[in-house]
Amino acid sequence: MLEACFMLLCCATLMSLVLTFGARSLGRWLQAHDGAGVAGQVKAEVRRVPNIGGVAIFWTIAIPIAALMGLVHSPLWADIVQYNSDLAIHTRGLREQTPIAAWFLAGLLVMHVMGLVDDRRPLSAWVKLLVMLGVAGVVCWQTDSRLLTLLDAHVGGAWLSLLLTVLWVGVVTNAMNFMDNMDGLSAGVAAIAGGCFMAATMTHAQPQWFIAGCLALVVGACVGFLAFNYPLPRATIFMGDGGSLVLGFALAILTVRSTYVDPMLAGGWYGVLMPLMVLAVPLYDFASVVVLRLSQGKSPFVGDLQHLSHRLVQRGLSRRGAVVVIHGLTGITALGAIMLGTLKPWQALILGTQTALVLVIVAIYERKATRREESR
Repeated sequence: MLEACFMLLCCATLMSLVLTFGARSLGRWLQAHDGAGVAGQVKAEVRRVPNIGGVAIFWTIAIPIAALMGLVHSPLWADIVQYNSDLAIHTRGLREQTPIAAWFLAGLLVMHVMGLVDDRRPLSAWVKLLVMLGVAGVVCWQTDSRLLTLLDAHVGGAWLSLLLTVLWVGVVTNAMNFMDNMDGLSAGVAAIAGGCFMAATMTHAQPQWFIAGCLALVVGACVGFLAFNYPLPRATIFMGDGGSLVLGFALAILTVRSTYVDPMLAGGWYGVLMPLMVLAVPLYDFASVVVLRLSQGKSPFVGDLQHLSHRLVQRGLSRRGAVVVIHGLTGITALGAIMLGTLKPWQALILGTQTALVLVIVAIYERKATRREESR
């Protein structure tokens, strides 16, 4: 199954390349270009670049999952498993995952459509938030996806766990949406995070191959898209909200569906903190931007130029340099987190301290640089 996951990743990358090329051509033909956004939103510049790249990202993830779920219930499956005994072993599991996959795809579709509409005719931030949280609630409820199932008996049952899960999905989805503010940034961070989550699902005594396969599709969708979105020298297509909301929602739901505490390995309860470490940088960006906007009396959901990437550019980095630095910081926090659930307590403490230090050093650097600018 390891080979199957890497094959999925490669096929998804190729599929994303083709679909992104097609989306770019379609966007130019329809003149579906980047716009000014909602009233009060501040952008560095409005470029005549198609912003429907999310179409390629969504369909790269959705088509293989839907095709597999249809195939596993068809008469053709019996002929396929004759040539691959590994697939025969996983047939029952794949069929049991079909309802979960269907709700997952339904949630992604709503996020994608809402993002496409918002990219053409900007929606109210509160409308988007309500839809986002509503979809998260329905998907999590219907698939029994909760963050704290181990604590349900101690913290008032499943309701608190469900509410925390919906909050997590909302925060991660918005964090990835916030990251979509420079060429190559959001897709690169999602690819790094998705790759680390995929690796983590394979390290358990009983690997979660379905989740790993879905994450392989997410990573492949991002890698193929980056061929047209990375700043070399500038992006020729944007993902728009139709892509960033899909990536955020996919990562959020798949992290909830993943298992991080394996009783057969040496790790402890702290394995559940693995998603926080992998997504530490986008969550830092989300939290810092929200705090800055609220302190200035602004809406936290109206875009401006105060993201971590913009702040790094203001301190002297080029836009491409800022993107590379954030990718690097994400890699530092995410790579170490892969093995968190297998570590002994003292080892996990060291790893957690390392992640915290990365964020603290960034915050101190930003604070001191701001003071120097204010003193001039």
